[in-house]
Amino acid sequence: MQFMSLAKSKYLIALVLMCSATSLFAGSEAFKPGMQIKEFGKIASVDTTFKIPKNTKFKVVFDVHTTGDAGTVNRRFDSLARFINMHVANGVQPEDIDLALVVHGKATLDVQSTAAVVTKQLGENKNIPLLQALLDNNVKIYQCGQSAAYYDVKTTDLYPGVEMALSAMTAHALLQQQGYTLNP
Repeated sequence: MQFMSLAKSKYLIALVLMCSATSLFAGSEAFKPGMQIKEFGKIASVDTTFKIPKNTKFKVVFDVHTTGDAGTVNRRFDSLARFINMHVANGVQPEDIDLALVVHGKATLDVQSTAAVVTKQLGENKNIPLLQALLDNNVKIYQCGQSAAYYDVKTTDLYPGVEMALSAMTAHALLQQQGYTLNP
């Protein structure tokens, strides 16, 4: 009998700790729309100790090779919107944020135009509003030509504003020569 009550006590303690632990995390509720790109790139407010110096200028390239889940926005593309939103919210001028997106591998499917997606019967490309928001914020988007050839994607299949590069490797090499750092 005492064994049962001890087991129940351990179970109740574990349950209380588990419930308490879940309330310790803010989770996705902490993330709100940003000031620059309101529809994408939600951010959380952070009390930082590693401050961004005044007049900071960012030149960053993001490398994306994986596609988003079917019917959703590619989370890795959304990271560029989040980068813009969180830095603008923390005092960096939008014109001081120079981003590039290099797309290759299966992510090639996420930068096709509506017409191309319809013609190929791939369903709806949910990334189009995000791609346009990124382009509107001066993000340069480069598609790897080698991946495009593999997936039979022509330059005319790309969403307007997405540029075809010889390869992702070429795009990265040229962007590095232009002073871009690679976001890991």
